[in-house]
Amino acid sequence: MPQLASGLTLQQLRYFIDVAAEGSISAAAELLYVAQPTMSAAMKDLEARVGRALLVRSARGVTLTADGAEFLGYARQVVEQFALLEQRYLGRPPTRRLLGVSTQHYSFAVDAFVRMVKATEVAEYEFSLRESRTWDIIEDVRTLRSEIGILYRNDFNRKVIDKLLRESGLAFTPLFLADPHIFISRNNPLAARERATLADLAGMPRLTFDQGANNSFYFAEEILSTLSSKQEIRVSDRATIFNLMIGLHGYTISTGIISGQLDPEIVAIPLDIDERIEIGWIGHAAIPLTDQARHYLRELRAVVAEFGVALLD
Repeated sequence: MPQLASGLTLQQLRYFIDVAAEGSISAAAELLYVAQPTMSAAMKDLEARVGRALLVRSARGVTLTADGAEFLGYARQVVEQFALLEQRYLGRPPTRRLLGVSTQHYSFAVDAFVRMVKATEVAEYEFSLRESRTWDIIEDVRTLRSEIGILYRNDFNRKVIDKLLRESGLAFTPLFLADPHIFISRNNPLAARERATLADLAGMPRLTFDQGANNSFYFAEEILSTLSSKQEIRVSDRATIFNLMIGLHGYTISTGIISGQLDPEIVAIPLDIDERIEIGWIGHAAIPLTDQARHYLRELRAVVAEFGVALLD
């Protein structure tokens, strides 16, 4: 087994990655056909060699410590780079690809994910795409359940979001600025308009994504979250919000970038307000991205650019 200069082995790193993914030493051992005592000993030896506690053990399994979450990011980098070296110089076949993405409810994020998967030239992969709540996206990335998160900032929520990201060891990288649009059904009377105003929306149900226990105005997925509405419906998924746009002539406020292929019955109409929406991705500030994550971000930028939106980086 290849050994690193520190005395760590790639086998230990691979074991640790699977233990973190399974949330259980015994489950990882079963997955890899390794005896549970062997896996447990490997994790204790790993922690002894790095001189830090990486796992919190309990009757329900294991969770990562703060050091463990950071170590996991670097372990993934080392294992991935070693696999690329083997492919390039030893003629080994491409290894199983891994990536987790958590995002607010944006069709362009799904479009980019589809393109990434189609371009992944390996026989085996394990990807995850979670359309989730704002707080959960940040938690997913903080705990490395996902490597990348996609969310928005504006003048209203920026200080709160940035403070939470700093406290979580995360960084926000801007992708683009968008003018606010309303998303409505093609059959909505406003669909024929060139622009809409807030007054036009007064008699329509406002549709927003539920933020669960963290239902703060600052974590809302839509801008103007503090404005009152006589008719408001909270939903948990994108399919439901589209059905309510069609069935109830409801609206939601978003970027204006919408995939006609994914959302053929929904149109975006510019909203006449003095606001901008900044879309970006979040990741660990101290952990470099894997090649697969960089591939996803390239596809994301390409999708957005096709809508004529100027990229920020």
